[in-house]
Amino acid sequence: MALKNDRYTYRVTWSEDDNEYVGLCVEFPSLSWLSTAPEAALKGIRKLVAESVSDMESNDENVPEPIACRKYSGKFMVRVPPEVHRNLAIRAAESGISLNRVVSSKLSQ
Repeated sequence: MALKNDRYTYRVTWSEDDNEYVGLCVEFPSLSWLSTAPEAALKGIRKLVAESVSDMESNDENVPEPIACRKYSGKFMVRVPPEVHRNLAIRAAESGISLNRVVSSKLSQ
């Protein structure tokens, strides 16, 4: 069973503890699939997600929206210690750019 237009975010990584590849889905953090081959781990987690979505829909539960389909404003608030705020403001002033530009540049590195 595969989801039509599956837009969920998948990752396959090696699990040293299990000595196998593990397939993961960001939108379903409680699900995983182990396999000796990375391709099989991806296929397994996609199948498991499809089954979970089907179960959730049949029980009228809210199905997670794929991250890829979400809209982002580009704005979020981050609290930092006053010393960090001051140091960033100084760096921005010395560079002749906005504090926002300094922080954005740091985050994108």
